[in-house]
Amino acid sequence: MWSIAGSLSPAPVLDRLDLVAGPVATALRAMADADRLAVSAIDPALADTAEFCAHYGSPLGASANCVIVAGKRGDAVRYAACVVLATTRADVNGVVRRRLDARRASFAPMDDAVALTGMEHGGITPVGLPADWPVLLAPEVAAAPELVVGSGVRGSKLLVPGEVLAKLPGAEVLEGLAR
Repeated sequence: MWSIAGSLSPAPVLDRLDLVAGPVATALRAMADADRLAVSAIDPALADTAEFCAHYGSPLGASANCVIVAGKRGDAVRYAACVVLATTRADVNGVVRRRLDARRASFAPMDDAVALTGMEHGGITPVGLPADWPVLLAPEVAAAPELVVGSGVRGSKLLVPGEVLAKLPGAEVLEGLAR
């Protein structure tokens, strides 16, 4: 079913919630389309995208990265998740900064991203993020028939159709997000 799985052994995610972070499991239990997602265990040392794709034979163009951005205006800090294909980068200082109505925007410090999401560095996913955060998706992500994304932990990956990500709470398809 998953043409992008390479040598992974995907299982229905609802059968293997033990492979995802707590906030991800909670979100999946409440998600109408959760039956369309799969999960596969991986070597946590190979969680970074390039190493993952090379080892498991999953195409780089079918991997999406989720990064947490902090936008600041005065003392106010607004967070957002940006999901772009691994072959691109999020336009943090342009498109994202304007969307967050921030004077400055940058990748959130790793410790903050981990603490605020309840997920592991290198495994952060758009599924299960704080409800008040926008989940900004590049159009290519939303349109992808199949993607590999993090699972909230470094020891597994989710396989998901882009249209399911576009239905997540707070999801917005944002033109120009990816460069």
